[in-house]
Amino acid sequence: MSATQSDPVTDAARHVPVLLDEVLDALAARPGEVIVDGTFGAGGYTRAILATGAEVIAVDRDPNAIRDGQALVAESGGRLHLVQGRFGQLDQHAAACGFDAVDGVVLDLGISSMQVDEAERGFSFRQDGPLDMRMEQAGVSAADVVNTMDGRDLARVIGVLGEEKRAGSISRAIVAAREETPFTRTSQLADLVEKTIGRKPGKAIHPATKTFQGLRIYVNDELGEVVSALAAAERALRAGGRLVVVSFHSLEDRIVKRFLADRCRTIAGGSRHLPEADVPPATFSYGVKGAVDPGEAEVARNPRARSAKLRAGVRTDAPARNLDTRALGFPRVPAFKTLGG
Repeated sequence: MSATQSDPVTDAARHVPVLLDEVLDALAARPGEVIVDGTFGAGGYTRAILATGAEVIAVDRDPNAIRDGQALVAESGGRLHLVQGRFGQLDQHAAACGFDAVDGVVLDLGISSMQVDEAERGFSFRQDGPLDMRMEQAGVSAADVVNTMDGRDLARVIGVLGEEKRAGSISRAIVAAREETPFTRTSQLADLVEKTIGRKPGKAIHPATKTFQGLRIYVNDELGEVVSALAAAERALRAGGRLVVVSFHSLEDRIVKRFLADRCRTIAGGSRHLPEADVPPATFSYGVKGAVDPGEAEVARNPRARSAKLRAGVRTDAPARNLDTRALGFPRVPAFKTLGG
């Protein structure tokens, strides 16, 4: 094996799943049950769920994850169904595998650390690579967005999805720079952002962190997929089935929190976000109280865990309902179109 190649087995062992014990407690998988792991990644959750004796439908958008997961499929004795696709369609994936209902759904939101570690995927500002960021390795890339999107729309993507306060300045700098040289590499963009907004002395977080976050979320429609996945889980879970979601930043967590608040609500009144007077039957009850955060020991072992939050619900027998995406805090961002398009 050359120095540039990776070993999927070694990589999987290196990437420790976040809040694993807490996920397993909330999921409470038992032998013979069917669990959907909507974000297979390196297979950390899936391996642990298989160890309980449950059957797993594992879903991932990334063809590399599907390729690298074949060894685990072979080891599973027929209990692992590995599906390439989006977790927003997890109910359809379960049906295609022959299951009308499932006993649990777990979602580990955001980007896989294995994707970040591969410079050629273009997710990281710390390693030079193509400005790509596509989980599915198809469709509109980050370079397409940076090089062709209207400056005002680009500022909104970076400001809303990246939560970057200096989004206007960054967008103007990008528009000016791309007129001379199109952006093709992650280092080009990272360097421009750092030059535009500077780096505070002693601050560990790179100035381009939020810009890259905003572009990645936009390119992959990550928040739209979260909403779709929550609705799909509600449709797929049988009564008593468990939904467990681990999120890593405020935009994701807000959507999950409001979804559960709406679906678990039994008393009229709600809030300004969920103002309906008539309360339909609750489709979930809370699986855990509030959000579960990682402990100090886990954060010390795995810094990626520091911003993680786990929320969980238990499915009732009430029928699934339509979702109001605005009530869930889904941000409005412009549709992708090229200049003059």
